[in-house]
Amino acid sequence: MTMLIKSSRHFPDTLMNAYRQQGDAPADAVMAAVVAEGGMPALRALMGALADTSALQPDKQPAAVRDFWAAYAQLPAWADTARMARGMAFFNRNAGHIGLILGCFSLPYCYLGADGAQVLWLTERIKNDTARRLQETGEWVFAVNNPKSWQPGPAGQPVPDAIDRTLNVRLLHAGARWFTQHSGRWDVAWGVPINQEDMAGTNLAFSYVVLLGLRRAGVDATEEDEEDYLHHINVVNWLNGVQVGLLPRNLREAYVLGRSIARRQFKPSEAGAGLTRALLNAIAVQGGGGLGQPDTIRNLAAGEMRFFLGDLHADWLEIPRVPLEKRMAGLLNRLPVFSQFRPVG
Repeated sequence: MTMLIKSSRHFPDTLMNAYRQQGDAPADAVMAAVVAEGGMPALRALMGALADTSALQPDKQPAAVRDFWAAYAQLPAWADTARMARGMAFFNRNAGHIGLILGCFSLPYCYLGADGAQVLWLTERIKNDTARRLQETGEWVFAVNNPKSWQPGPAGQPVPDAIDRTLNVRLLHAGARWFTQHSGRWDVAWGVPINQEDMAGTNLAFSYVVLLGLRRAGVDATEEDEEDYLHHINVVNWLNGVQVGLLPRNLREAYVLGRSIARRQFKPSEAGAGLTRALLNAIAVQGGGGLGQPDTIRNLAAGEMRFFLGDLHADWLEIPRVPLEKRMAGLLNRLPVFSQFRPVG
């Protein structure tokens, strides 16, 4: 039997260097227009509205926001809704494991990108209000993996909740990019804040890295399951501003892209270690469903991180060495990371 080898694009440094200097032009144009029209008060008012995802009403926002929604509040032409449905079904079959993997593999994976992590470190919200930031991320992740969230809303609200939420996140990122670039603290050697290369890495963290985590945890999945999930998350992150050229078309290409980003961006950093420390502390204080005291939960989470990341990358993030807990890793799915945001019913 002949096995079909999937093709893959290459991601050389010349290409990735260019992507590193690109933010999200349509979303960035919204921020520029809002500032031009109403100055900083208008921008701060918009950011306040975006921060309350349950109450955002795009039709009551400035014209630039309304135009942005009109242009991007629909699926791309290449989206396959049947594959998206299968990808969501795969997510929900494995939601317990995926919740753990997101917290103990996907997020630390993002923090290994030392230059990109500077945005989170400088804005300080993730390190000073980690639990709230995890809650927001968890609510978004489970919303975009809930088939009901992709159904049109009631009369007068035709945009599905998943699309509304994702465009909301996209503009929040554009706002963070604007404030970071105007903070006087950003080093241009890091690239543009929240640039396309870092956004592509985050897309992988929520798609391909999740699949790697499931494999390492011994969860069986077919190639079709994995490819459908990858496709679904690609659609989500196209809505979130990732350019098509950085969305992996298959698992092999996801591997090639991930290797390129890791080679270029992964290294020890104060930002990465600090963000990981804040994450471990947040997991510990959330409680562990009867797993023990905060120190015990922190050690269990550290063990899971070392299991998924490997000791080299774990050392770069200064994750504590916990040999006993590492031996237990892969057996737990009750650590309080994201799974509590799974919708009921």
